[in-house]
Amino acid sequence: MIAVLQRVIEASVKIEGVIVGSIDKGILVLLGIEESDNLEDIDWLVKKIINLRIFNDENDVMNINLIDEGGNLLVISQFTLHASTKKGNRPSYIKAAKPEIAIPLYEQFVTVAESHLGKTIQTGKFGADMKVSLVNDGPVTIIIDTKDKK
Repeated sequence: MIAVLQRVIEASVKIEGVIVGSIDKGILVLLGIEESDNLEDIDWLVKKIINLRIFNDENDVMNINLIDEGGNLLVISQFTLHASTKKGNRPSYIKAAKPEIAIPLYEQFVTVAESHLGKTIQTGKFGADMKVSLVNDGPVTIIIDTKDKK
């Protein structure tokens, strides 16, 4: 799994002009799932995301995690994070998981995140044409790949 995290003041996702998910202060997660991802990757990634100390403390130092900040999560599926651009000018998405694998893993990611945070996670809709808006705070943008755990 690849996750692009953006610390946000606010973020939302629209489908066909209707807001289907929105948060105020928190983290927008763009999540790419590949064929080899599993429940261990989900658990590791969720714990990493919610425990990253990327929110400012009273001294303006990034020293507070999402839980202690009381922040929210907006999780958007994004298969294009697995684009290969090695050959030619048309990206290949061969590493991205097919929907029959990716959808259950995406849903499990949301369930695990809700369990760890103790609150509802906002989402888009897997496979939909989504319009994502955000106000990046900092800006802070971090990329995490579960294949680089060690």
